[in-house]
Amino acid sequence: MAEAAGARVAALRAAGDRGAAVTAMGEGAAAVLAGLHAAGRVGAVLAVGGSGGSSIAARAVRDLPVGLPKLIVSTMASGDVSPYVGAKDVTLMHSVVDIAGINRVSRRILGNAAAAASAMAAADPGPEAGGADRPLVAASMFGVTTTAVDAARQRLDELGYEVLVFHATGSGGRALEGLAESGMLAGVLDLTTTELADDLVGGVLSAGPERLTAAGRRGVPQVVAPGALDMVNFGPRDTVPERFGTRNLYVHNPTVTLMRTTAEEMAELGRHLAAKLAAAQGPAALFVPLKGVSALDAEGMPFHDPKADEAAFEAMAAFPGAERLDLHINDPEFGRAMAERLHELIGGKA
Repeated sequence: MAEAAGARVAALRAAGDRGAAVTAMGEGAAAVLAGLHAAGRVGAVLAVGGSGGSSIAARAVRDLPVGLPKLIVSTMASGDVSPYVGAKDVTLMHSVVDIAGINRVSRRILGNAAAAASAMAAADPGPEAGGADRPLVAASMFGVTTTAVDAARQRLDELGYEVLVFHATGSGGRALEGLAESGMLAGVLDLTTTELADDLVGGVLSAGPERLTAAGRRGVPQVVAPGALDMVNFGPRDTVPERFGTRNLYVHNPTVTLMRTTAEEMAELGRHLAAKLAAAQGPAALFVPLKGVSALDAEGMPFHDPKADEAAFEAMAAFPGAERLDLHINDPEFGRAMAERLHELIGGKA
């Protein structure tokens, strides 16, 4: 494992740096698994560990394809599991007791894990829904842009595509970026770019600064809209940072509080979005819904603020060919128009 990572066990031991050793073993395990998978010798991956073992396992499975079973029995599975799951379909099972020998509890849990991994490996997923020959398109969606994405998805389905929808919750955006990077996608319909707002302002659903870059870097055709840029996400109302106490807040449900972005923030988001698209190495289009960017931004709704929206729209004009439509983002015509343009861009690339 160490050699697969370009290291030597003796050197790692001599250095006495546990963190460096764990990192090297994770990289080595990933390299070994990649080779085994390429040779058709992996039906599932089952791992067991505490914090160190779980981090090694998480790195080992990170580059394996979606759909290949990946199960980690971990002492860390009852807390924040995002460092272990990342943007892949990793299943975590809580070990309940420490990974320190076999006892009446661990025997049952580890037995269940072995049975689950073997069953997943043996399971026949059946025929591909819609046919494996349909080109893949990724779309980003939030509850407040569902109507638009449904319209776009229906049109793309009619045009012969299979649409994968990603919920724009941070992990969803990272998963979309990872899939765009993988080369599996024919196009991206990035209608909901709200994660950019969380990254800029400090919300809890940021997908990181690399959001909205993978498709452009890989030359994948993309059609983008400022969906839900009017909001930043926080947890329950009492978790909203004190500095935002006077802002326009909306309690979406007991666990989610939304904050309206200001004109200044919208302008900055518009600049970021235009710059990311301008850097794209492939065909890209930008659609601007002049009557609102989310369900809460419609006329009469709590986040309706045309001046703030226009600040973003003006900044987006820096991207050549930005299309301003006199529609709300959830008007079905808007989603269908984005779908039609993506089809054109994919055809043009081909």
